Amino acid sequence: MSETMTTRKTNFGDTVVAWQKKHGRHDLPWQNTQDPYVVWLSEIMLQQTQVVTVREYFARFMARFPTVADLAAAHQDEVLGLWSGLGYYSRARNMHRAAQDVVALHGGVFPRSSAMLQTLPGIGRSTAAAVASLCFGEPIAILDGNVKRVLTRYLGFKEDLASSRVEKDLWAMAQTMLPQREVSKSMPRYTQGVMDLGATVCTPKKPKCEQCPVAQVCVAKAQGRPENYPVKTRKLKRSSEQLWLLQVQSSTGDVWLVQRPQTGVWAGLYCLPEFESFDALQAVLPAKHRSELTESAAIKHVLTHKDLHLHPVTLPLPRSTKLDTWLGQGQWFAPSDWPTLGLPAPVRQLLLR
Repeated sequence: MSETMTTRKTNFGDTVVAWQKKHGRHDLPWQNTQDPYVVWLSEIMLQQTQVVTVREYFARFMARFPTVADLAAAHQDEVLGLWSGLGYYSRARNMHRAAQDVVALHGGVFPRSSAMLQTLPGIGRSTAAAVASLCFGEPIAILDGNVKRVLTRYLGFKEDLASSRVEKDLWAMAQTMLPQREVSKSMPRYTQGVMDLGATVCTPKKPKCEQCPVAQVCVAKAQGRPENYPVKTRKLKRSSEQLWLLQVQSSTGDVWLVQRPQTGVWAGLYCLPEFESFDALQAVLPAKHRSELTESAAIKHVLTHKDLHLHPVTLPLPRSTKLDTWLGQGQWFAPSDWPTLGLPAPVRQLLLR
């Protein structure tokens, strides 16, 4: 390793710590605390979700579940209801399970090491490192999307992160770039600082290099090509699916909903009965009701891996109708139930329009 590269890695952490003190973010609701419950909750919510969106959800969760014991004791339906609209619902289910494990297996106290934190459901290597470094000062590197961008640009790391071997190499480099002075005291500010750099300065497009504390020794800046990093060639293969959603509604606005299985898309959420075609939908209904169906224009809902084209079909029926004989197990929910019910975002959109 060249002397220049060694110096670059050694100085990086302390430079980020000094920058964060003056220029980093200090007003986020989950900052200025070393409570692992608060930090963990925010880290789970911030996965693939912007800060501006998370703020509102975080406030609601903390108001309803101020401690990990409160979250552990809640019913999954209530957790999913509060999470509804935030997306990636497996995060909420794993979060709930992790809270239950903290209470049942650890006496309500979060493990203090990143290694032990990773034994909890839904906590991966980077999230565990974030909690351990921010709350307990563990000298352990994080490597979320923002940090990958910062480090690959700074180092000129041009290998393809689509390879697990290459990502492992970047993890090893990240571990060598931690602060060198007063390490346990500096780690919370370093971890926050490198996240702040990625979120506010070293952005995916049009990075603000003039504001970056390490710009003078950043390889990507010197090359004039920061937006070429990080390199990741493997693209997610997208698919498309058509679904017909049956909205059976009573005269008072009550709607028949079914709870989805605990695996797959929208697992555990309440949904309108779905069908692969309009003909399949008609086939489950008594003939006398088929003429009462009204199909509306489809709406498109974008998931990570596929586009869903949802065709809403309404059917007015009395609440006394025995729908389980046609539509399987489900139940009626009044409009007053919907705000706290775990509903997929497009279903909530359909019900409220």
